[in-house]
Amino acid sequence: MINKENTISKDMFAPAHVDPSKSEKIAKPSLNFWQDSWFRVRKNKAAVISMVILVILIIMAFVGPLLTPYAYDFQNTKHNNLPPRIQGLEDVHWLPFDGTLTRRDGAVYNAYEVRKIDAYYWFGTDNLGRDLFARTWKGTQVSLFIAFMAALIDMLIGVSYGAISGYLGGRTDSIMQRIIEVIVGIPNLIVVVLMIIVLKPGIMPIIIALSITGWTSMARVVRGQVLKFKGQEFVLAAKTLGASDTSIIFKHMIPNMFGVIIINTMFSIPSAIFFEAFLSFIGLGLQDPHASLGTLVNDGFVSMIAFPYQMIIPSVMIGLIMVCFNLVADGLRDALDPKMRD
Repeated sequence: MINKENTISKDMFAPAHVDPSKSEKIAKPSLNFWQDSWFRVRKNKAAVISMVILVILIIMAFVGPLLTPYAYDFQNTKHNNLPPRIQGLEDVHWLPFDGTLTRRDGAVYNAYEVRKIDAYYWFGTDNLGRDLFARTWKGTQVSLFIAFMAALIDMLIGVSYGAISGYLGGRTDSIMQRIIEVIVGIPNLIVVVLMIIVLKPGIMPIIIALSITGWTSMARVVRGQVLKFKGQEFVLAAKTLGASDTSIIFKHMIPNMFGVIIINTMFSIPSAIFFEAFLSFIGLGLQDPHASLGTLVNDGFVSMIAFPYQMIIPSVMIGLIMVCFNLVADGLRDALDPKMRD
């Protein structure tokens, strides 16, 4: 006998009423990996400011030489060793752009008025009368080009070499790693100096010299990542579906390493800039009338005591570029690391 109180009715299975105003909402938007990484990069103020500064420097490297009427290689010995002077800032003596110099006895004088020169050189001139504003931005352009090209070549060689070595494994991996150890065992400076001596100083010899040994660190990092991915499910699934080794490496593994590759490339750029500046400083860089930041520092070092601006301006530029690239790379490392996600 069925009790009426326990009778099952259709009303008992009616959907529950949900108040939309009180329902749970997803507070964080759905983002893919790159959107989430960019969102976290924007929270790093130092990285964002460094990106803005780098963009300005890169734009000025191409636009800067066009803003002055003087070519970077034009010599006017009558205007040699003039201090920085900017129109409208002559009376602002606390800024180093009023065209004044200080003698050894401490006396301050206006070099433009004493020599009766009616011109404005925003960063001054060197000992041959060449405009340092044009030469500084031209040197920045050349240094950035060398650094980016060297980093790109290092990335291409290092990623390919490390991926093949880690994926094939066995005797092939052992031989390839011994080759890296031999290259790393030779002092980097000796290899670069010998290459530049053989190929003669210039832009391409410097890029080739920097690329000979610069790819080894990238290769080791990529090899480690490949060894970690090689036994994971997506690689085994690709093998099961008949994918070739080349397809597995370059279509499945390397896209999963973009974060690591970008970070290492960003760290290699300031290293290449510093190394190029060092080579130019010891006389193995570009030759006159060409300019890089290293050659400008080398030229300014000769007259550092009498005309310190000739060395300070390119030195500040090198330091600013290196600090900004390192801060951007540090911000990208935190943003692209999955372990750092909120």
